[in-house]
Amino acid sequence: MIEVTGLTKRYGNHTAVDHLSFKVEKGQIYGFLGPNGAGKSTTMNIITGYLAATEGTVTIDGHDVGLEPEEAKKCVGYLPELPPLYMDMTVEEYLRFAAELKKVPKAERREQVEQVMDMTRIADMRGRLIKNLSKGYRQRVGLAQALLGSPEVLILDEPSVGLDPKQIIEIRDLIRELGKSHTIILSSHILSEVSAVCDHVMIISHGKLVASDSPEGLQKLMSGGQELRLTVKGSYRMLQEAVADMKGIAQMESCGSAPEGCCNVLIRTEKEQDIREALFYLLAEKRLPILSMTLSERSLEDIFLELTGENGEDTVSAGVQGEEDK
Repeated sequence: MIEVTGLTKRYGNHTAVDHLSFKVEKGQIYGFLGPNGAGKSTTMNIITGYLAATEGTVTIDGHDVGLEPEEAKKCVGYLPELPPLYMDMTVEEYLRFAAELKKVPKAERREQVEQVMDMTRIADMRGRLIKNLSKGYRQRVGLAQALLGSPEVLILDEPSVGLDPKQIIEIRDLIRELGKSHTIILSSHILSEVSAVCDHVMIISHGKLVASDSPEGLQKLMSGGQELRLTVKGSYRMLQEAVADMKGIAQMESCGSAPEGCCNVLIRTEKEQDIREALFYLLAEKRLPILSMTLSERSLEDIFLELTGENGEDTVSAGVQGEEDK
């Protein structure tokens, strides 16, 4: 559906997008993930024809964005991070205006406007001025204009930025629903949003694609060894002696305070080693009862931080968003 090949965008000596290549298959929801300044918005602006690439090509449904911009743009509905809304228009006036700009045939405009208002659940707001709408409803209006013209592809840049938790859930549900009939590329800082909504994740860092797989595939690819957190009845020294010859343990360390007569430990295993059952029987034999054992699985956030080399500060979190530097 979309093929990006060797895409590069430079601003003077700064390279915002660095020879980026990927394919987007029809009927999937793709998550485009990266820290601030990674080049996500720049890439989306090039795909939609808002920016020209320094090098490389973007093809949408067989149409080169550089050579056939009008045909390519007909295939795409775009919701920028800041929706292009006219605050003194009513919702219906704005959507009719947007339909005219998109060259929707006059005979079809009324029907299409009604259809996208129903799809985004803003029909009850048709007579309200956009400036009087909440942030969540403004996002819905922006999404409705992206749907005008019946594009096969929807490109959504930070669709839930600035929304409250209830509105975020509503937008997620709406995106899932739209994903049944559209191919969607979704840019987000919110890792939980990407893992909950997307079929495929692309992680970009410093303008380069560093990973592309399903959320489950990424976790499997980057899984490495396990982390086990245990509370054991006995001293840490006794535990060290008990597991000294056990295979599969890469590292063990004491962590945090424990009840009297017990110790808390973190055990990291070697890759593809599951030692839980063997550890249980060994410590039972050594009369060091395991009072609790927890397996810590790596989250999409852990994978993101490892692949991008970020320390997690001011770049990304499970629920905090930032505005991307372009």
